[in-house]
Amino acid sequence: MKMVAFHGRRQAGLVPVLHGNDNPVIAGEAVPLPVADDALLDSYSQTVSSVVEKVGPTVVNIRVHHSSGERGGKPDSGGSGSGFIIAPDGYILTNSHVVHNAGKIEVALADGRLSGATLVGDDPESDLAVIRVHAGNLTHVNLGDSRSVRVGQIAIAIGSPLGFQQTVTAGVVSALGRSMRSQTGRLMDNIIQTDAALNPGNSGGPLVNSRGQVIGVNTAIILPAQGICFAIASNTAQFVAAWLIKEGRIRRSWMGVAGQDVPIHARVVRFHRLPVSRGALVVGLEPNSPASRAGMCEGDIIVAFNNDPISGVDDLHRHLVAAAIGVPARLTVVRHTEKIELTVTPEELAPAHQRN
Repeated sequence: MKMVAFHGRRQAGLVPVLHGNDNPVIAGEAVPLPVADDALLDSYSQTVSSVVEKVGPTVVNIRVHHSSGERGGKPDSGGSGSGFIIAPDGYILTNSHVVHNAGKIEVALADGRLSGATLVGDDPESDLAVIRVHAGNLTHVNLGDSRSVRVGQIAIAIGSPLGFQQTVTAGVVSALGRSMRSQTGRLMDNIIQTDAALNPGNSGGPLVNSRGQVIGVNTAIILPAQGICFAIASNTAQFVAAWLIKEGRIRRSWMGVAGQDVPIHARVVRFHRLPVSRGALVVGLEPNSPASRAGMCEGDIIVAFNNDPISGVDDLHRHLVAAAIGVPARLTVVRHTEKIELTVTPEELAPAHQRN
């Protein structure tokens, strides 16, 4: 074994010794050499490619046709968007605004087959919809856990922007917990922001992490800005899709609050022995709503619903279903540093077309 040592005057401290593998050793411990840039880029490319190979076959192009009667007497028109298969028997998740009020829906599968599709359920409140093609043994993808998403991680979008099918763009998760309004005006919470490039036609396609798990449903861009794109979190999408497949719609209860996920100071968590370290911050409160009448205030952090821990907006939405309508519920909130109990009686959320 070749050994090179340093002779002559020796300064205090560690003396590097080079062995036959030319890796420096300090105090008997190998120090790895920096990884070459091209190796890092190759690894990144391989990650993106493997994700596309896994998820790409589940992504579809959706083409919709509107008859003249559905467009106020205007000539027949059409549009397109994206979606992805979530069950082997043909259920496809997409955006509500892609298929809403469509007279005819066609789906182009990744293998080139063109099939008619039927609308299973549409929820404009969350801008999500489920359609179905009548085919079996289709390649499908599972929705991941959006609570594990971290800012800065790789985000890959697959879709059909401007009709160009199976287009892939990649970037990072830019921010979490954003809020935006659906076309009905309802505030959608817990939105993922990404800089993975989206264009018209990407709507309804999957946003995927480096392990090939769907973490969001691409839904919107801000024009003329570049690199500011949004996706509905996969946990929200999974909840909505399950109800749409089961009943074709979602009957919701309503408290009249707009929320955002926030951390709670560790001292407050310890002092009140809270079951969670995060909660749903009340960032908006509608006048004369159930929450307003119960004494809730903007800035309150909801941490429990009938003693069930609430660690974010998704947890709160899971409780605001049909069974909660008209039933008094005890909400635990943190106001500044105090813990307060409030009794709120949720009301039924009226359908979008019945609201101003």
